Amino acid sequence: MTELWDAYDSAFNRIKDMTLVRGEALPDGVYHLVCDVVVKHMDGSYLLMQRDFRKRHGGMWELTAGGSALQGEGALECAKRELKEETGLNAGNLEEIGRIVHDGRRSLYVEYLCVLDCCKDSIVLQEGETVDYKWVDREVLFRMDSREFASARIRKLLEELDL
Repeated sequence: MTELWDAYDSAFNRIKDMTLVRGEALPDGVYHLVCDVVVKHMDGSYLLMQRDFRKRHGGMWELTAGGSALQGEGALECAKRELKEETGLNAGNLEEIGRIVHDGRRSLYVEYLCVLDCCKDSIVLQEGETVDYKWVDREVLFRMDSREFASARIRKLLEELDL
């Protein structure tokens, strides 16, 4: 099944009458929307998800659940869908905590924080996406070797936003 995306400019404005197809090259000056959710438990711990070994950066840990917004889907709707798909968690309040323009990937990232009081062993792994999870506190996150993370953005996000 072909995944379709809306097109955006670098200022996060949707470009009318333009559809993007996952896997196809994006025209110059055109971006697609990606939403990420940092999950923080009420006790202060963070949810880390381990990427499926068959994926790029397989076996590495992610601080966020997320992915590309589908055509017609807004950022908040995308974040809630991706959180449910990748963790099984239903988002209550999602607070936008940042926006990043990644020119190299032609991606616009909208970052959210979701603070939950959930049963920690209720996480549902998504076949083909995640193989494990763990809850860790902020200090453990900063002690982890950066080579364990799928993205250098994890520490940067924590430092910049003082989560």
